[in-house]
Amino acid sequence: MNTLYTDNFSHITPAWSRIFNFVAERAEGSYIYTDDGKKLLDFTSGIGVTNTGHCHPKVVEAIREQAGLFLHAQINIVVHKPMLQLIEELRKVVPAPIDSFYFANSGAEAVENAIKIAKAVTGRQNVIVFNGSFHGRTHAAMALTTSKTIYRSGFAPLPSGIYVSPFPYAFNLGMTEEQASDYALNQLEYLLASQTSPKETAAILIETVLGEGGYVAPPKSFMKGLREICDKHGIMLILDEVQSGFGRTGKWFAFEHYDILPDIMTVAKGIASGMPLSGVFSRTDIMKKLETGSVGGTYGGNAIACAAGAATIRAMREEKMIENAADKGIQLMTGLRKLQEEYPQIGDVRGKGLMVGTEFIVDGKQAKAKQLVKDVIHSAEEKGLLLLSCGTYDNTLRWIPPLNVTTEQINDGLKIFSDSLKEVIK
Repeated sequence: MNTLYTDNFSHITPAWSRIFNFVAERAEGSYIYTDDGKKLLDFTSGIGVTNTGHCHPKVVEAIREQAGLFLHAQINIVVHKPMLQLIEELRKVVPAPIDSFYFANSGAEAVENAIKIAKAVTGRQNVIVFNGSFHGRTHAAMALTTSKTIYRSGFAPLPSGIYVSPFPYAFNLGMTEEQASDYALNQLEYLLASQTSPKETAAILIETVLGEGGYVAPPKSFMKGLREICDKHGIMLILDEVQSGFGRTGKWFAFEHYDILPDIMTVAKGIASGMPLSGVFSRTDIMKKLETGSVGGTYGGNAIACAAGAATIRAMREEKMIENAADKGIQLMTGLRKLQEEYPQIGDVRGKGLMVGTEFIVDGKQAKAKQLVKDVIHSAEEKGLLLLSCGTYDNTLRWIPPLNVTTEQINDGLKIFSDSLKEVIK
C-alpha cells in the first residue's frame, strides 16, 4: 500500500466497520484486484449488490452513455427516459398485480417509505417485525432491526409502535422446519391477541429470506400462513427483498418460492449492479390512496442509476443469470454439505440459489463460534477468497457470489474454503 493510502486510512471514520484492509484498484466479473497486485475471488458481491458481477460491460456502457446525456433530473420536475426504461424492464419480471413503482436511494429509505405507505393506507399505527431482522440503519429502520444490538445501542429512544415476533429459525430453535413454522405462526397470533391488536396493526414486515440475521429461508407453510393472517385482518404484508431480490435466490424474487404475493415490497442492492438505487413496489390501488407529495426525495430515481438498473435487468434476462444462480446454488450447497460431513463444527448448511449460509457451532454453542468464523474468513482472504459473516453471533458464513459465477469459480471457492478449514480447525 503506497503512502497516499496509508496516510489517509486513519481518516476513514472508525464508526465504519471494516473486515479487510486491502485497497481495491479495479474489479471485473467475480474478481477484485488490489493495488498491490493480488487477485481475490469475490463471494461477497458488495453484500449482494453486484449480482451481475463487477463492471458488467452492458451496465458500464449504459452508465457511460447516460452520463453524457444528463446526470440528474428531479422526478418532481423532469420525467426522464431511463426511469421509464427501468419501469418497462421491471414490468417484465415483477409479478402482477404489482404495477406501481417508487424509487429511492437505499434499502433503509425504501423500508421507511414502505412503512409510511402502510400506515397512511390502513390508518393504523403499529408494525410487526421478526427476531433476527435487518431493515436498515436510519432511525425508524433501526427500530425495525433486531439482528444485533450494535445497530441500535446508544441511539434510543427509537420510534415506538414496533412489535417483535419469533422467526421460524429451525436450527436455532432446535426444531424441524414444520415445527418451527407452527411455533412462529402461533406466537404471531398470540402477539396479535396480547400486544398489538389487528385493528391497530398496519403492517407485518419480513425479510423473505433472513439476511444479516443468518441467511435463513422460512418454511413455505409459514409464509403462506403469514399471508392468510394478513388477509384475515386487513394487515399489509411488506416483503423486504433488499438482499434476496433480483435473482439472488434462483428466482427473480424470493417470495416466488412461496407462491404468495406481497401488498408492498422493498428492493435495493442487486437492482442496479452497484449504483445507488432502491424501490418500493406495490399495486396502483394502494399507491393511489397516498396523498400526492407525501413520499419523495431529491435523488430518488437518479437518471444514471435508473439506466444501470434497466441494463442490469436486461443483462440478467439475456444471459440467463437467474437460471445460473439456481444451478450454481445446487453445486455450492452440495460441496458445502460434503464439507459438513467432515467438519462437525459446521452445524447447518442452508439457502436458496446463491444466497447460502453455513452456520458454525463450537461445543454445541452458536456464540462460541464467532472467533472460528472470523479466523476462517481471514484465512480464506489470504488464499484469495472473500467471504462475509452474518447472524446475531456472527457465526454464519454467507456465500454471495455473482449470479453469473462459473462452475470453475464455485469449485475454486470451495477448495479455498476447504483449505481454510484445514488450517483453522486443528
